Amino acid sequence: MSGHSKFANIRAKKEKNDAAKGKIFTRIGKEIMVAVKEGGPDVNNNSKLKAVVAKAKANNMPNDTIDRSIKKAANSTEADLETIRYEGYGPAGVAIIVEALTDNRNRAASNIRHAFTRGNGNIGTPGCVSFMFTEKGQIIVAKEDCDKDADEMMEFALEAGAEDLSEEEDSYEIITDPDSFNDVEEAFEKAGIPMASAEVTMIPSTTVKLTNAEDIANMNKILETLDEDDDVQNVWHNWEEE
Repeated sequence: MSGHSKFANIRAKKEKNDAAKGKIFTRIGKEIMVAVKEGGPDVNNNSKLKAVVAKAKANNMPNDTIDRSIKKAANSTEADLETIRYEGYGPAGVAIIVEALTDNRNRAASNIRHAFTRGNGNIGTPGCVSFMFTEKGQIIVAKEDCDKDADEMMEFALEAGAEDLSEEEDSYEIITDPDSFNDVEEAFEKAGIPMASAEVTMIPSTTVKLTNAEDIANMNKILETLDEDDDVQNVWHNWEEE
């Protein structure tokens, strides 16, 4: 299951810079809000909240910030946020899934449609590309942060309940069943193994390489425009970036 690792690792590295962290923390705060409203503020009795907290910790969100976000969500009287998923195509048929958390469905739809149009892509019907993806738990561990070799990491990950591990040049990628993600993430945390990324995500079954400079520029326009949209929580695609 190594075909998708490259852009997953690149993304994890990009998200380490300080400029991106503010956006990441804001988005995680919204996920905490939704998880608490759906299942309550007790992490041990709310699997969705537990997964979001794992994601927060992997992104170095301070514990006191996480706690404040949970308390704020528990006492919040703000309007409920709605989760909406859009599917479509970028240049050269790249499959894109966009997940939004919004209090205004019309605004979110308009902005996301604009992002696709700006990069010469188009939004399709529900289900048009999701069949190309599988929901999986994904943990990225940078080799520089870990003293285990590939064999030791494989043994540890499988014993913790992971499905697979792939080794990249500078990192390990651990794949889990979504239902096992929390247990595997907890095992890594207890073992003191730092995680560059830990989340339940959408893994593409096939990837697309873009060789045309205009296609690459257009794809980047779509991703950059979506990244600037406060309603957008997650973007998954099958573009294999070089």
